[in-house]
Amino acid sequence: MKTFNLSTLAFALVASSSAFASSIAITNATIHTATDSGVLKNASLVITDGKISAINPGEVKADTVIDAQGGIVTPGLISSMNQLGLVEVGAVGGSRDAGDDKAGIDFDPSTAYNPRSSLVAYARKGGITQDLIAPTGGETIFAGLAAAVELTGAFDSVIGSQKALVVEMGEKDKGSRAMSYKTLVDKLESHKQKLAKKDDKKKDETPSTEEQVLTKVLAGKLPVVVEVQRAADILQLLKIKAQYNLNLVLSGANDAVLVADEIAKANVPVIFSAMDNLPGNFDAMHANLANAGKLEKAGVKVMLTVAGDASHNMYQLRFDAGNAVSYGMSYDGAIKAVTANVADVFGLTGGKIAVGQKADVVLWNGDPLELSSHVVKMFINGEEISTQSRHDKLRDRYMKKSDMPAGYTK
Repeated sequence: MKTFNLSTLAFALVASSSAFASSIAITNATIHTATDSGVLKNASLVITDGKISAINPGEVKADTVIDAQGGIVTPGLISSMNQLGLVEVGAVGGSRDAGDDKAGIDFDPSTAYNPRSSLVAYARKGGITQDLIAPTGGETIFAGLAAAVELTGAFDSVIGSQKALVVEMGEKDKGSRAMSYKTLVDKLESHKQKLAKKDDKKKDETPSTEEQVLTKVLAGKLPVVVEVQRAADILQLLKIKAQYNLNLVLSGANDAVLVADEIAKANVPVIFSAMDNLPGNFDAMHANLANAGKLEKAGVKVMLTVAGDASHNMYQLRFDAGNAVSYGMSYDGAIKAVTANVADVFGLTGGKIAVGQKADVVLWNGDPLELSSHVVKMFINGEEISTQSRHDKLRDRYMKKSDMPAGYTK
């Protein structure tokens, strides 16, 4: 009996090892790498153990081979600065967990992330495999910490809880924006002085979460995403960046085109919606569909996001990128703006088709930036993920022919 158990265990281990080592190849594809390699035609790639193990190998060897039949392969798209999994129905208070009046620098909404939100599967239909979820803030300018999630729907899909500090600046309904800048500078200066005065006796003290965050911010290790629009405010932030060595990222920034050269020189990325075409307030007077292309040409690293209720409309991220191309952005730049650029800025794995990269890969039946195209297959960490959403289930339910009323099934 003992021998039988050991043999069974050995067999199980071998079987498990074999399953884990299974490989997948996609052949006969046009691959948009989102790297300096550009676009590869009639190409192939191999996925092994959750990573891209080969591109255009001399001989394709894999357990599963998928013939793309000329289809397009891209990295999984990466959305950002939204409340996916934190807000289910905006009008229902009980389903909103993205913000709190008492939120501050150390507010981490990822602990409330719901990977089983119906919106996650819908976002996958748009080719999105990762997302940067962001807090909506409270009574101070410090909204909290952005987090990275994979759109697998698994309960362990939060892959990074401190990916950026989100700060809300710009126009105020009450008071002066000057006080917001004072608050930011005072907080940074206070912690800078505290670090400088730290003596040997206090080295053993455990810093608070807020202090840990600020230490990373001052070391340039944690991006600071500042929601701002007006050009004058952007210039003010560039000064603060230089003074405190901030890893600054501008969000919104519809007036960024007025100071694009200064932003590029300071090496500051900009994340915004390519669909903003009218001023939403007096700070965003230069919102225009051509802004993405103008910033790209100025040398600014651009990331695209969906404006407004992005959690429910994230599917349209690729369409927004397509519109950016229509108004002057390069095609390759638009692909990078929803893949590699986001990964680079926020320290995410994936976003690129390259050997050794995380195998977040999407196969499309046509141009991913075209309305008529759709996802054929999606892989996250090398595992095929379904793109079926609640919308598909409802369609199938009510289109199914039955003698029973539409609300029932046999």
